[in-house]
Amino acid sequence: MTTRDDIVNGHTALGIELGSTRIKAVLIGPDAQPLATGGHDWDNQFADRLWTYSLDDAWDGLRACYADLARDVRDRYGVDLTSVGSMGISAMMHGYLAFDADGHLLVPFRTWRNTNTGQAAAALTEAFGYNIPLRWSVAHLYQAVLNGEEHVARVAQLTTLAGYVHSMLTGEKVLGVDDASGMFPIDVATKTFNAAMLDRFDDLVADRGFGWKIRDILPTVLVAGESAGRLSAQGAALLDPTGTLRPGVPMCPPEGDAGTGMVATDSIAVRTGNVSAGTSIFAMVVLERELSRVYPELDMVTTPAGDLVAMVHCNNGASEVGAWVGLFADAVKALGVAVGTDALYEALLRASLDGDADCGGVLAYNYLSGEPITGLEEGRPMVLRTPDARFSLANVMRAQLFAAFATLAIGMDTLRAEDVRLDKMFAHGGVFRTKGVAQRYLAAALGTPVSVGEAAGEGGPWGMAVLAAYTHDREPGQSLPGYLARRVFADAPLETVVPDLSDVAGFQAYLRRFRDGLAVQRAAVEAV
Repeated sequence: MTTRDDIVNGHTALGIELGSTRIKAVLIGPDAQPLATGGHDWDNQFADRLWTYSLDDAWDGLRACYADLARDVRDRYGVDLTSVGSMGISAMMHGYLAFDADGHLLVPFRTWRNTNTGQAAAALTEAFGYNIPLRWSVAHLYQAVLNGEEHVARVAQLTTLAGYVHSMLTGEKVLGVDDASGMFPIDVATKTFNAAMLDRFDDLVADRGFGWKIRDILPTVLVAGESAGRLSAQGAALLDPTGTLRPGVPMCPPEGDAGTGMVATDSIAVRTGNVSAGTSIFAMVVLERELSRVYPELDMVTTPAGDLVAMVHCNNGASEVGAWVGLFADAVKALGVAVGTDALYEALLRASLDGDADCGGVLAYNYLSGEPITGLEEGRPMVLRTPDARFSLANVMRAQLFAAFATLAIGMDTLRAEDVRLDKMFAHGGVFRTKGVAQRYLAAALGTPVSVGEAAGEGGPWGMAVLAAYTHDREPGQSLPGYLARRVFADAPLETVVPDLSDVAGFQAYLRRFRDGLAVQRAAVEAV
């Protein structure tokens, strides 16, 4: 059959992911290769000292993204996209989306980026004997309880961004287990929320007189491969107001961007890991065993199949690299030269390869927001240099890329102390589209070989499409790792970079200065 036939007959899967700066859709065929894409840029706002996204902006962006995908299908294959074989929604994990019994949003969406939940996170960590990060939904909920916020008594549904969109498209209040693991601790034996900790939470708030128990307001947890409903007529109209998209599409469990990143990099099996680099940056390592104790640097989450994962999450990733590229784009424009964004990224990232191994005394901080791993509640992006530093384009860009990986390297030291073994480490995200640059520096930062596949630039939405295909097409009893190995990655080419000893030494020298300079970052937060 031709690709056009596959599209007409619904032998496709669609993944849509609401990322931190872009909403993107990827349509794949029976061989999991991308057939068409769509996208829409959006961004968060800092309002009343909280990071948020408007849900109206989310729907406007989803419609624009889907329209862009449908346009790409028409342009490439000369056919209208009336249906797909299966579909899935993913989005940024964590945060606080609370609704009343009528489905009305009670307070603006509080995203993963907020760090105002320290009191709640510490109290819950002590009560549960389990690390509760600042970003987790239960930390946001309990902080609202501690703050005495009026709306808490009226909460009827608590979910994530992916769970919310999915419920609007299908009517099903469910969530994939990976995304759910960023809301409340998961029991990996039952692959649902930890029952003892649910009871403990209810005990903590028993004197508040709420008319709900936490079990009542959390979504139902599903693992990869389970049915999560079908696209309703109302949902189809929400996504495609033209009426071209027909309802009835089978939907897979909505997932978080960490889970789709694991799928996109084939790092679902034990002793595999991946790094996802975007506005935030995080590493996911699938564990063979429980860790010996609670670590505040590590989130204990799961794969979309429900297996235990240690997550090193840094709030600040590659955004500051993008800001510097934007600055140079303005300079090029002022000279009257037309250069595309991709070409400019390529040129600037490759320029970093000519820098000194340790960035020549140039030090950068990419902290646009607070960073729990280094104990900062707020951030101030900055570039520092000594008077004798070798201040050049190459060293500035190298320092920005090193900064994107520095906090991650600090967090990963914890796993090394636990003697966690890795057979494979993969990477994905737009910064890796320039081959052999960011990948090379990440290998140096982690001290381990790093592999990037051809789908690395497509990232999460492609991984979400693969999860949708798995739900629809898997053989009886076929595990997710088995499906990925046989159906998706069997012949997939990989480019692997081994750490260069000079890069490793240079990064370690840079990291020492980075740690020492955190005092300057803290002073900047207080002063500016």
